[in-house]
Amino acid sequence: MTNPFKDAQEKIGQVCEMLGLAKDVTKVLQNPMREVSVNIPVKMDNGEIKLFSGYRVQHNNYRGPFKGGLRFHQQVDIDEVKALATWMSIKCAVVNLPLGGGKGGVIVNPKELSQGELERLSRGFIRTIYEIIGPNKDVPAPDVNTNSQIMDWMVEEYSSLVGKQEYAVITGKSVGKGGSLGRDTATARGAQFCLQANTELNGKKVVIEGYGNAGFNFAKLIENDGAKVVAVSDSRGAVYNPEGIDSNELMEWKKENKTVKDFPKAKNIEMKDLFGLECDILALAALENSVHVENQSEVKAKVIIELANGPITAEANKLLFERGVVVIPDILANAGGVTVSHFEWMQNVADDYWSAEKVDEDLALVMKRSYEDVAAMAKEHNVDLRTGAYLIAVKRIYEAKKD
Repeated sequence: MTNPFKDAQEKIGQVCEMLGLAKDVTKVLQNPMREVSVNIPVKMDNGEIKLFSGYRVQHNNYRGPFKGGLRFHQQVDIDEVKALATWMSIKCAVVNLPLGGGKGGVIVNPKELSQGELERLSRGFIRTIYEIIGPNKDVPAPDVNTNSQIMDWMVEEYSSLVGKQEYAVITGKSVGKGGSLGRDTATARGAQFCLQANTELNGKKVVIEGYGNAGFNFAKLIENDGAKVVAVSDSRGAVYNPEGIDSNELMEWKKENKTVKDFPKAKNIEMKDLFGLECDILALAALENSVHVENQSEVKAKVIIELANGPITAEANKLLFERGVVVIPDILANAGGVTVSHFEWMQNVADDYWSAEKVDEDLALVMKRSYEDVAAMAKEHNVDLRTGAYLIAVKRIYEAKKD
């Protein structure tokens, strides 16, 4: 399978060449400023001390503090984290936030840990990296398998280490502990706003890969726009009903059964058949490299929106563009999460709380304006939306350094 970091480097190289930037500039933008590897000792419930490996990669801070999530997953590796940190730099610049890119992860299956073990791991990770993070240095956030509870533990640990309460060090916290309203739905809401800027959603048939927080909230939101979700998958199975699937009923089933599989109001299908279903929009809300050279030809959707990070390989993206499939790329489509994270950071710094309506209004302005900017750039250069987004982002990062 393709290496996501090499994909990111190649894309930056291609765009730097299109912009006429010097080779030394290209090298700087292709590589992280800092990579940190840590080993976190955690006392397990049985008394054993177990070591967990983790990373924090800080890609670029020319436009502002590093910003990016922390994921707990058994398949975390350094190339993945470097790619995600690079994409965060690009993503923040695409939506014109005064932030750079970072990412972190721990190699662990959190489902195998008790609540106490999970808390000790979360606090232990912060102890290993607290000297390189901070409100004006590097501001982590939740990602795959991490949530507001984990962020709350991390903020508590950081605050105890620096000797003062510091809410602005991490975003994605619970609302009662400095978090922002609208954060839970931000990624899905941002994707919805991008789609609204692209097409009329009423009557559109949608297939969703991944039914976690982003996939579920996205399904709910586009239902309100008149779209019909006809198929959904998760890590254990996939279901299909051409007449439509109610998002709330499916989530209730998943909560009870730990999977969407066997949902009574739809039929089970093979996960490999998901992309070949007749639909208008395919939403990718799972993990990296879901669509690749071998399966891209099966995609029937006219529009693909990437809620996950890196769900389409570079080669597949090129082939989809040649076939006329519009891909709204992750660096734009899922930037709602980091945008509302930035709003949360702003609230923490100013000791302020925004209403849900203000968060929503400001997010809509950012996402729709950014989509229009990217679409205009892509049209100007006769390239796909991903390349258009990179052109805008790399130019902005370069200009920040130059200034």
